[in-house]
Amino acid sequence: MSGTAPTAAPLARLIEAFHRLPGIGPKSAQRLAYHVLRAPREEAEALAAALLEVKDRIQLCSTCQNVTETDPCGLCDDPTRDASMICVVEEPLDILAIERAGGYNGRYHVLHGSLSPMDGVGPEQIKVRELLQRLQSTEVGEIILATNPNLEGEATAAYLARVIQPLGVRVTRLAHGLPVGADVEYADERTLNRALQHRVPLDAGPPQSAEPVDDPPFDAASASDSIAAAVDAETPPHPGEPH
Repeated sequence: MSGTAPTAAPLARLIEAFHRLPGIGPKSAQRLAYHVLRAPREEAEALAAALLEVKDRIQLCSTCQNVTETDPCGLCDDPTRDASMICVVEEPLDILAIERAGGYNGRYHVLHGSLSPMDGVGPEQIKVRELLQRLQSTEVGEIILATNPNLEGEATAAYLARVIQPLGVRVTRLAHGLPVGADVEYADERTLNRALQHRVPLDAGPPQSAEPVDDPPFDAASASDSIAAAVDAETPPHPGEPH
């Protein structure tokens, strides 16, 4: 005899439905299903209604391909945003992250994925054609490639740069390097190499290109004088010496 009690069919189907969601393992699916089972009927009905409402009312913006209830979306319809800049991201959640940062006021384009030949995902499976159509019909001065810094994201950025640059549009890539507040000793080799390759002068502001900058010439005499002056300023006078 088996020591496992059979699960009622409706509950088993609910567990399986939760388990199909990304990031939900078997145990989490069971906890969610039993939570719904114990919850009041009104809560379960509200959850079901919210799921159906999302499927019925949410669509893709015909301009930027972001998820929206209205077409065009609020970002594309905002006259205060800079229409000459388009930030290309992989997923709609990437837009939320950039908007939370508060440092960008241009438009967006969502690819809904990245190039992955191993998984059969090519340019036809993501929103590349829609991006090229936008560039042909609107005046765009710069495309910011904000795909993820992984193998698929880098391949996608390289492909987009190759097809966009002949159109005469400036193509830039998000800088890669050490995050604010991070310790150098804990950074991995790849992150450190990227940070060194994309270093910028201290007073130059944000990087304008991906080209490494030349180190300024080292003036040993000037540096020695500066150190000596600093040491003199910090050294207390000997007794009897004038302050």
